[in-house]
Amino acid sequence: MIWDLHTHLAGSGERTPEEAMARLVVAADRMAIDRLIVFMGDPFIADPSPAELVRQNDQVLRALEHWRHRAFGFVYVSPAHVEASIREIDRCVRDGPMVGLKLWVARRCDSPEADALVRHAQALKALIFQHTWIKAKGNLPGESTPSDLAALAARHPDASFVCGHIGGQWELGLRAVRSSPNVAVDLGGGDATAGIVETAVRELGAERVLYGSDAPGRSFATQLAKVFGAEISEADRRLILGENLRRLLLPILRAKGIEA
Repeated sequence: MIWDLHTHLAGSGERTPEEAMARLVVAADRMAIDRLIVFMGDPFIADPSPAELVRQNDQVLRALEHWRHRAFGFVYVSPAHVEASIREIDRCVRDGPMVGLKLWVARRCDSPEADALVRHAQALKALIFQHTWIKAKGNLPGESTPSDLAALAARHPDASFVCGHIGGQWELGLRAVRSSPNVAVDLGGGDATAGIVETAVRELGAERVLYGSDAPGRSFATQLAKVFGAEISEADRRLILGENLRRLLLPILRAKGIEA
């Protein structure tokens, strides 16, 4: 079983969300990927207005319409627009098919404005994905680091978070979230560097490591290679490729009556 935590509609070159989703599924089928998580629309916008959040989430809803058996969606929200984001959580998660939240780079996630979004997500049992990066030349003003996410997770110990990209500099990212038991890490993005998976398993335990690709920006094949090429047990590989993500999503899937 392979579930991919991290895919996008933008970057496919297709004209519509429906065509972009179909192209993702065709590529996923080649790699025997069973399920995709999709978030954000086209184009990527770092600091979206409330209207843009609605437009991009509508794109994902359109993409999911014919692929409910293959894909789940996370609603794109922003701590810069708390009330509008809560409306989107209600529209797309509480009253819609989505099962998680995506936070990107509009505002750092350790800001107090993020707390209301986390509380709302937690009440719905939704999983929270936060993009993180540690850039050598400095992050964007609103771009979170793994340490920012650790601070947010400490304020909400009963919520479940994913540290996107492990901060890019994964050695530092793993260290930053090591003491945060409610934070799992996303392997998506970056090159298929040897040692990432082995180190993550050693530092966090295999139960906190999730396969994601960041497709179509990255290929499914290169990102899967991180996991298939890792010197880990077959039981740990199964956890990382899909069993962990399924376990994290089961509470909200069951609440929605979805079997997976």
